[in-house]
Amino acid sequence: MGKTTLARKHVSPQRSHYFDLEDPRDQARLADPILALERLSGTVVIDEAQRLPGLFPALRVLIDQDRRPGRFLLLGSASPDLVGLGAESLAGRVALVELGPLGLAEVGAGHLDALWLRGGLPEAFTAASDAAAGAWLGDYISTFLERDLAQLGSRVPATTMRRFWTMLAHRHSGTWNGAEMARSLDASPPTARRYLDSLTDALVVRQLQPWVANIGKRQVRSPKVYLRDSGTLHRLLGIPTMDDLLSHPILGASWEGLVVEHIARWGVPMYFWRTQDGAEIDLVLDLGSARWGVEIKRTDSPKVTPSMRHALDDLGLERIIVAHAGTDRFLLAGRIEAIGAGELLTSEGPPAP
Repeated sequence: MGKTTLARKHVSPQRSHYFDLEDPRDQARLADPILALERLSGTVVIDEAQRLPGLFPALRVLIDQDRRPGRFLLLGSASPDLVGLGAESLAGRVALVELGPLGLAEVGAGHLDALWLRGGLPEAFTAASDAAAGAWLGDYISTFLERDLAQLGSRVPATTMRRFWTMLAHRHSGTWNGAEMARSLDASPPTARRYLDSLTDALVVRQLQPWVANIGKRQVRSPKVYLRDSGTLHRLLGIPTMDDLLSHPILGASWEGLVVEHIARWGVPMYFWRTQDGAEIDLVLDLGSARWGVEIKRTDSPKVTPSMRHALDDLGLERIIVAHAGTDRFLLAGRIEAIGAGELLTSEGPPAP
């Protein structure tokens, strides 16, 4: 269910006012936001709010005039910082909720393969066939590059950004190497980084930051980069079917990205850890009073690795969860437990031991 559908389902049309800023008529109605909104009662829903950055200063004034909660529901397709919301002094006036693509808990554990292949964008997941899903994703990518990014202030040509996005797809789940990307683009490292940050702010790329421990080992300090929607990843790489995915070199990295995106829904600060000597753990979850590790394996018979033992000792992890492709849950060692993807990806938070 998309953000617009969700809002329409749960906000009563008799007690709300709806503006869609992709509609030129609604844009014209909000040319003077204070004049248009200050007399409205009930909930005001403004869809694609990022298309009118001047809206946010006006909302600050209106909210200060009447602090009743729930007066405004803003729907957008980019990070608050990118559209200007983060720059406004709205502390105590706004709550931010990130609505991700469809997850396994919403579509059912029996649809794991379809969700993985097609991704969580509702139109792709619910398409009549894999071919129809791929066609929709192709149109989505083109529209995003040619229209949406430009409306968010990007001045990078669509062809350049498509090339960069495809390069990221080939390096999905890898650590960021700005110099290498810059050489491939025939651009400077700061320019390549700016492209990366643009896609991150547009919520289509995730930069997973490293956990740097106070240990006597050299550690990787560059972020890992993921395409957040697996369907988009597969479309950019030309992977149309599950059979093609299962035989593609991106298989393990794609599976890792799917699990990472689902665990991100738990709302727990998460990082990765890797040393220059090769010891690593896919995720470090900071639970406040404890740290857990998550290792992601595309297998139904995972085993304890030396990296897991290094992570337990070096990071002081209370527990390591091994997310695997099977269905069973079982102990691998004293503080290492294997949990099947179906259970882990439908969990609303870190599972109890």
